[in-house]
Amino acid sequence: MRIYGLIGQTLKHSWSREYFIRKFAAGGIHADYILFELARINDLPVLVRTEQQLYGLNVTIPYKKSVIPFLSDLSPEAEAIGAVNTIRIERQGQDIRLTGFNTDAPAFGAELGRFAFRESKRALILGTGGAAMAVAHVLKNEGWTFSMVSRSGKLPNVLSYDKLTPDIMASVELIVNATPAGMYPEVDTMPPLPWDYITRKHLLFDLIYNPEETRFMQMGQAKGARAINGLGMLKRQADLAWEIWPKDQTQEK
Repeated sequence: MRIYGLIGQTLKHSWSREYFIRKFAAGGIHADYILFELARINDLPVLVRTEQQLYGLNVTIPYKKSVIPFLSDLSPEAEAIGAVNTIRIERQGQDIRLTGFNTDAPAFGAELGRFAFRESKRALILGTGGAAMAVAHVLKNEGWTFSMVSRSGKLPNVLSYDKLTPDIMASVELIVNATPAGMYPEVDTMPPLPWDYITRKHLLFDLIYNPEETRFMQMGQAKGARAINGLGMLKRQADLAWEIWPKDQTQEK
């Protein structure tokens, strides 16, 4: 039986195994999906050599950027983004080739396409990690003007939360939470936005899907804003990953 899975540091939040096990059962696919918690990304080569039936991986925080040096190749989109969330593993004897892809970007773009926006297309991206880079890639390609935001604001061209003025908040329509703040089990946390400036004109897109309604979303809705979670994006990127991974011809009926 071929194995696919997810690597990350802590995976208590993940619904990926549940999603893929249902997908395999519905499609008559003889495969398994396993959550692999890695204390360090340096443990990836040992995992790949040890699990000889492993043919595909999803990648989550905090390894979407740091996994890249361990890969044989990158898709053009993953290279442009600078982050990987899907790995295809090809085996020929002792030769193992790992290719990195980014399915976060097309999945986010498809979810964003569900909504109509003003022509100004201004956004804030909360976070600077791999997921944030995928969001930035999509927004840039679709003609958005955006700023990235972090707690420290120390990176070039990145704002800190205390620099989000009323004028900035009024100018943006889309706010994307690409941080883990609010993710299970830390469900009482959220990004420190200046919430007094959130209005019904804002759309809050939380990439988190567990819990399905985060504090970030609840706070936005209390101010009249629209708010959506990352569950639709999770399903889209998972289906795209399945298209990328090598499959045994006997897996599907």
